[in-house]
Amino acid sequence: MLEETSEFFITASTRTRVIEHDGRRWFSKEPAVSFFSKDCWYNIIAMIKEEGVIFYINIASPTILDDGMLRYIDYDIDFKLFPDGTIVTLDEREHEHHKRKYHYEDDVLKVIDLAKNQVFKLLEKRAYPFESAIVNELYQSFLKSSAK
Repeated sequence: MLEETSEFFITASTRTRVIEHDGRRWFSKEPAVSFFSKDCWYNIIAMIKEEGVIFYINIASPTILDDGMLRYIDYDIDFKLFPDGTIVTLDEREHEHHKRKYHYEDDVLKVIDLAKNQVFKLLEKRAYPFESAIVNELYQSFLKSSAK
């Protein structure tokens, strides 16, 4: 873990191993800084690309640290914020499918809707942590600490 604040567990990587719910495994291609919220229903992967930082936001349960592992439930609605300010919503069809398959309770669905609205407002404002300069600073700190 790169840093822990009162709001987030912050990690960084040059390549991250991802394990999908169906067991598929793969590695990300670009460096990234990730922010896992302790209290809010989202997490953020800030991918550092040639064209700038692209923010990928998962609507997910708050993250807990459990026996050295960061754990959360992903609810399949995602957003992407591009360097030009474009915001795209992703995976709504997958969310609808899982909502029926796993019988999400009404309370959970309400929290998901609130989280979607909260994230969209943060994205529009480019409020912390949706700031490229902060992501780049954190990544440089990660590289320095990794070199030691």
